[in-house]
Amino acid sequence: MKKIEAYIRPEKLEDIKAVMDPLHLNGLSIMQVMGCGTQKGWKEYIRGEEIDYNILSKIKIELVVEDEQVELVIQGIVETAQTGEIGDGKIFISDIQDAVRIRTGERGNDALK
Repeated sequence: MKKIEAYIRPEKLEDIKAVMDPLHLNGLSIMQVMGCGTQKGWKEYIRGEEIDYNILSKIKIELVVEDEQVELVIQGIVETAQTGEIGDGKIFISDIQDAVRIRTGERGNDALK
């Protein structure tokens, strides 16, 4: 099992959800986050003072998938979220040792279904 964490532009969320739906994933978690990176943000002048907005709004998507689904999920996210501009985001993949469905006690891949 793998955990996929993707940081994407907020305007790409609905497109990503549409791409994930045909993959029949068990579920995904979506969070609004703020962060900074290469994109740097923007500057504004308020009352003659320069204000540097270097913390930008992003969406974080988390999901745990079976090993066989990892490349399909990554490919779907990249193809959908990519604009070619700085700030498109990043994807992180981690190993998951185990999973447990609390309701039934099922473990491993059975807990994901």
